Amino acid sequence: MNITVLDELRAYIDPLTPEEHQALERSILAEGCRDALVLWGEILVDGHNRYGICQKHGIPFQTVQNPRFKSMEDVHLWMIDQHLGRRSVSDFQRGILALRKKEIVAARAKEAVARLAEAGSAGAVEFPPDLADGLPTGPDSSALPPPEPLTSREAIAKAARISSNTVVQIEKIQKSAAPELVEAVKAGTISINAAAAVASLAPEEQIAAVAGGKKELQQAAKRVREGKNGGRAPKAAEAGAEAAGDAGSAEESASDADLRNRETQLKLLQDTVAELTAENKQLKDEVLRLKDQLALLQQQQ
Repeated sequence: MNITVLDELRAYIDPLTPEEHQALERSILAEGCRDALVLWGEILVDGHNRYGICQKHGIPFQTVQNPRFKSMEDVHLWMIDQHLGRRSVSDFQRGILALRKKEIVAARAKEAVARLAEAGSAGAVEFPPDLADGLPTGPDSSALPPPEPLTSREAIAKAARISSNTVVQIEKIQKSAAPELVEAVKAGTISINAAAAVASLAPEEQIAAVAGGKKELQQAAKRVREGKNGGRAPKAAEAGAEAAGDAGSAEESASDADLRNRETQLKLLQDTVAELTAENKQLKDEVLRLKDQLALLQQQQ
């Protein structure tokens, strides 16, 4: 049997850690390859690690075809759903996968509307199969059912089994984080919450924080939360206060630091709300435009 391994699919999901790979290898050596590898024709879809281990040690394995795949997008969506349901996948990985799914589903919806518009302008009256009540019919009835649209952060959060706030933080990391910071999140060196804060820094500052290790990353996140200019009073002022014997002004009090921290977090939340509100309005406008276009085409039938 010929099995084709595509780098695109092998790299689509984050690889196992060395420890996880060693544990899988020990399990296969002790019990054999219990789960069948999933193929699309000759293309390996699921089981890249198991396949590599079995090839290395000459261990037999079973394969199963998934005839419902009609395109590489189908394969990607299936892979995403499989990994979203696995407990070993981290919150960050699940969030990334759910956001990927959102992009694929949204792109498919736009393509479907474009095809419908093209069919309408040509005088055709037939709807594309993927728009007929959202269900595959006829000869394509064996195709994968259309995925649930992820049109809100709540839906994305539900699919990834994380909070909506965590989704916002992951989006910020995707948008602004240096590659080194992203790798630190994947490795568990820094939390999603802290990484979203560090992502506000310039790329060179992010890289320097990562190079400094876990403690430096935590300090960088703390500095961002407290505000870049919300630290201690200048040293000269501290020295003068000390000379005057005013210990209360030599250092900022815990209550003042806490207040500044709260004010900084409030400002960050307000900025995030404003950004999300603007994005939500754009999405609503786009939905209304597509609905109007669909209604017009239906009237032309």
